[in-house]
Amino acid sequence: MHQPVIGRPQPVATRRLISCFVAGLCAFYIVTLFQQKPPLSQVRAQIPVELDKEGAPIPCIDNGKFYRNPTPSTVRQDCGKYYQCYDNKVISFRCNSDLYFDVDRQICDFKLKVFNCDKSHDGSTPRPLLVTEEPICPNGQLACADRKCLNKELFCDGQVDCQDYSDESYCDPENDPNAAQRCNLSNCTLPDCFCSADGTRIPGDIKVNETPQMIVLTFDDAVNNENWEIYQKIFQSNRTNGNGCPIKATFFLSHEYTNYRHVQKLWNDGHEIAIHSITHKQPELWWTFNATMEDWFDEFAGMANIIHKFAGIPLDDLRGVRVPFLRVGWNTQMVMMKEFGFLYDSTMVAPSKFGQPNAYPLWPFTMDYRIPHKCHGSRQKCPSRAFPGMWEMIMNPLDIEGHTCAMVDSCPSHLTEDEMYDMIKSNFERHYSTNRAPFGLYFHTIWFKEKRNFKALMRFIDEMIKKQDVWFVTNYQAIEWMRTPTPLSQITNFDPWKCKREIDPNLVACNHPNLCKLKSRQNKGERYLYTCFDCPEVYPWVKNEFGVDQN
Repeated sequence: MHQPVIGRPQPVATRRLISCFVAGLCAFYIVTLFQQKPPLSQVRAQIPVELDKEGAPIPCIDNGKFYRNPTPSTVRQDCGKYYQCYDNKVISFRCNSDLYFDVDRQICDFKLKVFNCDKSHDGSTPRPLLVTEEPICPNGQLACADRKCLNKELFCDGQVDCQDYSDESYCDPENDPNAAQRCNLSNCTLPDCFCSADGTRIPGDIKVNETPQMIVLTFDDAVNNENWEIYQKIFQSNRTNGNGCPIKATFFLSHEYTNYRHVQKLWNDGHEIAIHSITHKQPELWWTFNATMEDWFDEFAGMANIIHKFAGIPLDDLRGVRVPFLRVGWNTQMVMMKEFGFLYDSTMVAPSKFGQPNAYPLWPFTMDYRIPHKCHGSRQKCPSRAFPGMWEMIMNPLDIEGHTCAMVDSCPSHLTEDEMYDMIKSNFERHYSTNRAPFGLYFHTIWFKEKRNFKALMRFIDEMIKKQDVWFVTNYQAIEWMRTPTPLSQITNFDPWKCKREIDPNLVACNHPNLCKLKSRQNKGERYLYTCFDCPEVYPWVKNEFGVDQN
């Protein structure tokens, strides 16, 4: 059971504190970062719900919030049980045994603190009185919807302070009273700050024809024998950039079914390894509306710890994050990233402006100022606060036949090889012929099961590497160029893009990894784990990253 935590956030958690995770028992340290009411309990069951106790179907209330069964019943309702409807599917949740669900606050709390067991759902969300004709509150304070005054910094801080909950009701970048300011070019200078009014400015104000066109390939989810051959075919040593170095990509890893020997080899070869969570859990909206600060640390700091332990990759090399299902985690996600020491996120998708005048793609930016675009996507919660020095590797969507898609595998699948090639090429031209913002192709490897897709991508890559002004780079290499913008005339000597790497002999991937057959209590069975290092005692998972048998 989660306990109430006392104290405001303290800047104490960095990746160098990861040593406190000895035996996987210290993953709880992050709960001291935020003062918070007892957060939503860990979900015990996430199953489609059809009937209640009396055999009646549970109605769908599709408002993005959790609710109780609204159907009148002669049977006493369980105050610890609640639901969420997503895509017309009702999913059941239950608080821990000694907690009740509070509909108004949307959390599980101690039974003595929950007084709305007779209420099925939150019908309306009050708006705080931030702007009024006559001041309600003294300077430095703002009014809740019920006119109670509180200190300004308590609004949109992730915990409820107003009795009517209005201080946490409207907290997007446009409404958060403590939101980050808009871009101020005079106060935002490279290498650690970059912004522009609309997100289209080239770093360093370099001329377009002197700006290298970067192409970023990313791959999400597990790396294993199912996709290893695909990666070997794509990244052949004869596919090189203009400086003779082989082209590279970024791999966002989730844990289950990952072969950590293969991950280690990718890192040895110069590819970037980044974090995509341990569990990749569903439902999708859990990441936006239900994940607590502790959950974010468990999933992402925990995954970094697993990769470090079983693939040998230094924590300082694990710089990036992408949230499953591209579900942005509001300020909570960014606080976790800042505290742990991640450098960038690559979850936000730029709004589609295809067909509009001057519809340039967006360049990545730092979070020192307000994001330069509308928060795009269904029920997304983009960060509203400033997080200086944190980068957002914005995902510019692809356009095909009027349909936009962030991940290539979410684009229409009926295309022939030629049509797929033309789609990729035309979207590339949108970047290349305008402001040369990095062109991203973001994949799940299921897309390559169609041979025509693989052939189309190979045609595109092989054409691009012939161009002296086009470079395939990792997300981190793109950030390094933005931190120190270097014109094409000098790019072959740009150090972060060179291919010489010194690797500790102890971290060179083995040819014959250990095959670990492990019990997995969470997955109710056995799992196999491949690693060049010692086998853990049980299958690593959330709150037990090192796989220590705690029985």
